[in-house]
Amino acid sequence: MPCYRCGVRQTDPERGKSPWRRGVVRDQLVLICPACQESTDWTAELERCAKCRSAHLIRRLGQVECLDCGLVREPEAVTLVPARGAGGPDVAARASAGGRLPGASDTALADEVSRALDRLLGRA
Repeated sequence: MPCYRCGVRQTDPERGKSPWRRGVVRDQLVLICPACQESTDWTAELERCAKCRSAHLIRRLGQVECLDCGLVREPEAVTLVPARGAGGPDVAARASAGGRLPGASDTALADEVSRALDRLLGRA
């Protein structure tokens, strides 16, 4: 999953705690890279818990859970709205991709996956 803010992809994880942070935006789990965390108020776009106002939310098993107070809620229903001037329905995945159109970087991702498989399988 790419960074919600800048689109950079995670590299192979190192042992220990990940420097990437999770959050929820429009009921979708997002990741924020360490570089974007250095910017001021990087949590401003993240949803907050209705009970304790924490941004420490995750989405798992189809629910949104606050990791600070434990509040669990069902995600909001997704409504598809026609894009302005497009005459067709908006793509629901657009919200989960941080506003980017799905498929915009499919070629780069395919190349990255191919290189990773080559390394894993010992191919030159």
